[in-house]
Amino acid sequence: MYKALIIDDEKPVQIAIQKLGKWKYYGIEPPRLAVNGRDGLQAMREFHPEIVFVDMNMPVMDGVSFLQTASEEFPDSQYVVVSGYDQFSYAQQALHYGACEYLLKPVEEDALNGAIEKAILRIDPNASFDSNKPEREEISPDEAVSIIKEYIDSNYCQNIKITMFSEKYFFSTEYLTRLFRGKYGFTIYEYVLKLRMERAKELLEDESNKIIDIAERLGYADNHYFSKAFRTYYHTSPSQYRKEFLEKKKQ
Repeated sequence: MYKALIIDDEKPVQIAIQKLGKWKYYGIEPPRLAVNGRDGLQAMREFHPEIVFVDMNMPVMDGVSFLQTASEEFPDSQYVVVSGYDQFSYAQQALHYGACEYLLKPVEEDALNGAIEKAILRIDPNASFDSNKPEREEISPDEAVSIIKEYIDSNYCQNIKITMFSEKYFFSTEYLTRLFRGKYGFTIYEYVLKLRMERAKELLEDESNKIIDIAERLGYADNHYFSKAFRTYYHTSPSQYRKEFLEKKKQ
C-alpha cells in the first residue's frame, strides 16, 4: 500500500483530510501527521511517504521552505498543497517545486480525492482502482449532528461526553459543538441538561417519586449535585418546585 503524510498545524484540517480521503479505495495506509515543515521532513526521512499534503502557512518551517528541501531530497514523492490563501504567488511556488495539485481550504471531498488520484497516477500511470473495496461510511457534518441529537434524545440519562462523537465521526469537539449550537440553539451539554431538567420536572410532579431516586434515574450519582443543577436551571430547589406544583394542583 502507498503511504501518505499530512503536514498542517491546524487540527481541524488534519481531521478533515483524514476523514474525507478514500484511503482504502486508493490503496493508501491511514495518513500520518506532522505539524510543521521541520517535523514533516523528519517524518519523511523515517517512513518515506509517496503522497504528502502540505500547508503553506505554518510555524517553524512554512510550506515553501519545506517544498524546496523535500522536492530535492524526495523527488519521487507527490506533493499536494493545501492552503487557505487563494494567491497566484503561492500556487506558482508550489508548482515550481513540483506540487501536483493546489487545494484551497476548507477542503472539499471531491477535490481532495481528485488530487489523491492524480498523485497516484503520477506514481503509476497504469494504476487501477477497485470500486468494490469496502469504504467506511461517509457522514457529513449535518448528518453527524442529527445523529448526535437522536442519540442524546434516547440516552440523555447516560454519561455523555463530546469526545464520544468527535472520535467516532472524526470532527473536532469544537467544530461539533459549533455545528450543534448552530442547528439546535444549544451546545451538546446544554441540550443534555435541558432534557434532564425537563424530565426532572415531570418526575417531581409525581409525589411517589423520591428526589434521590429521580437524581439517580437522570444520571446523577450525587443527589446534592442534582439539586444544585436543578436550582441553577430553574432558580428553585426540587423540593420547593414539587411543593408549589402540588399546591397549585389542589386549587
